[in-house]
Amino acid sequence: MCGITGIMAFTDNGLKHLSYLDNATQALIKRGPDGEGTFIKAQVALGHKRLSIIDTSANASQPFTDSSGRYTIVFNGEIFNYKQLKENLELKGFAFKSNSDTEVLLYLYIQKKEKCLQELDGEFAFAIYDDLENTLFLARDRYGIKPLYYLSDSDKFIFASELKGITAYNIMLSIDKASLSTYLQLNYIPAPYTIYKEVKKIPSGHYVYISNSVEVKPVAYYSIPYHEELSNVPTYERAVDTFKVLLEESVASRMLADVPLGSFLSGGVDSSIVTAIAARHTKKLNTFSVGFADEPLFDETYYADLVSKKHQTNHTVFKLSNSDLYQHIFELLDYMDEPFADSSALAVSILSKYTCNKVTVALSGDGADELFGGYNKHAAELELRNNAFLKPIARISKPVLNILPKSRNTAIGNKFRQFKKFGEGALLNHRDRYWLWASFCTEENIDTLLLDNALNHSICAKRKSELLKNISDNYNSVLYTDVKLVLENDMLVKVDRMSMLQSLEVRVPFLDQKIVDFAFSLPSDYKIDKHRRKKILVDAFKSDLPEEVLNRKKQGFEVPLLKWFKTEFKSIIEDDLLNKKFIIEQGIFNVLEVESFKRRLYSASPDDAVARIWALIVFQYWWKKTSHLLKS
Repeated sequence: MCGITGIMAFTDNGLKHLSYLDNATQALIKRGPDGEGTFIKAQVALGHKRLSIIDTSANASQPFTDSSGRYTIVFNGEIFNYKQLKENLELKGFAFKSNSDTEVLLYLYIQKKEKCLQELDGEFAFAIYDDLENTLFLARDRYGIKPLYYLSDSDKFIFASELKGITAYNIMLSIDKASLSTYLQLNYIPAPYTIYKEVKKIPSGHYVYISNSVEVKPVAYYSIPYHEELSNVPTYERAVDTFKVLLEESVASRMLADVPLGSFLSGGVDSSIVTAIAARHTKKLNTFSVGFADEPLFDETYYADLVSKKHQTNHTVFKLSNSDLYQHIFELLDYMDEPFADSSALAVSILSKYTCNKVTVALSGDGADELFGGYNKHAAELELRNNAFLKPIARISKPVLNILPKSRNTAIGNKFRQFKKFGEGALLNHRDRYWLWASFCTEENIDTLLLDNALNHSICAKRKSELLKNISDNYNSVLYTDVKLVLENDMLVKVDRMSMLQSLEVRVPFLDQKIVDFAFSLPSDYKIDKHRRKKILVDAFKSDLPEEVLNRKKQGFEVPLLKWFKTEFKSIIEDDLLNKKFIIEQGIFNVLEVESFKRRLYSASPDDAVARIWALIVFQYWWKKTSHLLKS
């Protein structure tokens, strides 16, 4: 993978910002430590930081200009079918000077313009400048695996792989209070919005054309083929056989690289299956796991070791103490250029940091839970939809559940927390229940927490309605919404940012277009029923999994924040980031509500206070780093 950035100026004032291209390019150094390049012509400038994966020679360096000198590309990602595409282009007379997928992508665009996107199998974000027509073309992959941000005003259009690649152009920005409200609920900010009013994300599966105009209209070239009514549904047995072939092909295609490659192996079903397939396509697959020496509740390395032994991989376990984890926390906070509070990002960052010492590319199992119903909330949703009698039981049980001690850091406390959330959800309609279970903080809490939040209500309601518009009586609508909301904006962001922080490329075989399209052509009971989750996935590959992995319960990839908040991190909470005086002077949060969160955190029943405090810490750390960029 790489980092890309660029600017097109429309006015003399916009031209002044071209001088910051080097700053913007350097801001993306973690995404590409192997090389860099820039391109400047008239009112357009492009920058690229390179992580060499395919054709590591200088012939593939970017920005890459075609032989005519008309088109120039900056590209972040991989095109897995580039060899087939190259053969077709050669038959049509195109000549190549490199063995890179970058050059293939550029010439495919020259031949077919935006229609080239239909032929790409890959994960990507790229921009192509047409010198003759003076236009920029930008596109992002189908599922948002690779990021692409932009800012557009009357003077200029700026884009980058990360927000830091935009703020480096000496831009003053303002906080989007509606995005802040959503962040405090979900712990992330869904596309197309960002923490800044002026900056947006190009939506997944979209492209844009930019010329001497300030209007940006993303155009969809792909949407997941989700339909309430299904036709031509195969038998379950045939679906299992088809899926097995599709995933085998996807994993094999994603092992293409001119550098060492390995696989993340958590010990869960998804990464274990990816590992099993990958092991069949190489002599000795490198696999990597991270475990928690001081927190057996969160440790999965026993199961990862079973999978490794079964498939004879070259397995490395990074067993971390709480002290090891804590030492990495500020590296993560320093890198974040937008508030993002999925705490498991810390574990992914550390896993990536150690993994990149041995390989440059790693496979992961991301996407399977959202596609095939693997989360606890999926089983809970199915239970409520199938059993109407649970609603009155939930209503009766609510007073008892409210007083039981709830915590994510003990087995029994986590059960009580889950029962409480299940009971609350049982009393809601499908959409409100989905939102509750996706959130760590209620809308009522946010109203109390944020000063002057009333102005955001209509904006937040509109955004929430758009995010939940497909939730219906059809169970597949839940999985579809998870792919569009949770996978794209939480899971994929986490893996991209944390792997790129360590200059490691991560590939996601479950997000091959054929697999995603196939998954949404199947009825939900092929994926989840009252007995099993991810049915079709397990049935297709159960012979590849040890019995213990097949029969284990779902475990989240979390880190033990609560102990830090009560020990090493307590002074940072009390004396710095959530200090009363600082909160009051900052003027964003209600100090009384912050103090209420802190009291709950230190109580015997912290419930979701840990996640809420972490979200506040992440925001406050970000705010202190970036407040000099904010408009007064």
